[in-house]
Amino acid sequence: MADSFSIGGNHIGLGKRVQLELPVAKLYTDSQMSVSVDVIRAKKPGPTMFVSAAIHGDELNGIEIIRRLLISKSLKLSRGTLIAVPIVNVYGMLNQSRYMPDRRDLNRCFPGSAKGSLAGRLAHLFLTEVASKCDYGIDLHTGAINRGNLPQIRANLKDEETLSLAHAFGVPVLLNSDLRDGSLRQSASENGTKILLYEAGEALRFDELSIRVGLRGIFNVMSQLGMVRRRTSSKKKTLPFVANNSAWVRATASGMVLDKKHLGDHVEKGDALAQICSPTGSFIEIVTAPKAGIIIGKQNIPLVQEGDAMFHVANFEAPDEVATNIDMMNDDMAKKLEEISLAD
Repeated sequence: MADSFSIGGNHIGLGKRVQLELPVAKLYTDSQMSVSVDVIRAKKPGPTMFVSAAIHGDELNGIEIIRRLLISKSLKLSRGTLIAVPIVNVYGMLNQSRYMPDRRDLNRCFPGSAKGSLAGRLAHLFLTEVASKCDYGIDLHTGAINRGNLPQIRANLKDEETLSLAHAFGVPVLLNSDLRDGSLRQSASENGTKILLYEAGEALRFDELSIRVGLRGIFNVMSQLGMVRRRTSSKKKTLPFVANNSAWVRATASGMVLDKKHLGDHVEKGDALAQICSPTGSFIEIVTAPKAGIIIGKQNIPLVQEGDAMFHVANFEAPDEVATNIDMMNDDMAKKLEEISLAD
């Protein structure tokens, strides 16, 4: 890695910490919309890693994770460079919307174009000025509105180094996820950047456990890469399990929902996941698990239409062990709720 590199025309040397504003486009008011970027460089060269949040503007957990990361007293880089982008889709965040003002999903618009749509221009800016300059990346996401996700890492786990970083992050569930056309992960991978996608919590909500797990995971990955001093702990580490496939269980009727299972639960084939009831009491429909697995995603609103996705079930060779480790993670985080974060 060179002694200095450039982002948005700004040259940043080793040992420097700067905040930049990358201009995207002008608003109707003739004011400039920009993306804030924090760049922290150690005095010694090493890996370059980005951490990003709110590619979907209503996914707020990641914004808080990066805020806590940037103010943490533990953030002392011993080597390498960290690029933090708390809010990629500023437009969506201001409007509490997943999408860009042109109604496009930013995470389906990569690699984008400097002369394309608004979403395409922002995708191009982020890819060229941030992601393409990095060896590694952690992209922070949540479930959709009224849909929660268990803390999990999604990545190309067929790549040995990516798998090693996913293990280091420290969540019980790893999902081997194919690259989606137009996604940041696909375009970045074509440039050789290895990316972990952290999914946890629900849109438009802060979830303290998800935030703490995500913050700890980022430090764990930086430690694995030698970017921060390796943290020692006498506690038993959470052993991650890899799921190579998963599927959503959909509503078999329309009505009111009474949940029988919850996020992180181990289910066997045929287990009752929920009851769907008529408001008048004329029927009760039982939604069952088609396979054994762990519930890693779940709709939270107690109303469904027939065909709605209700439970996201991942399949593992040893689902009972995964469930045990999820309980361990929950217990560990519950004991730390009185702490701010990472002993700060």
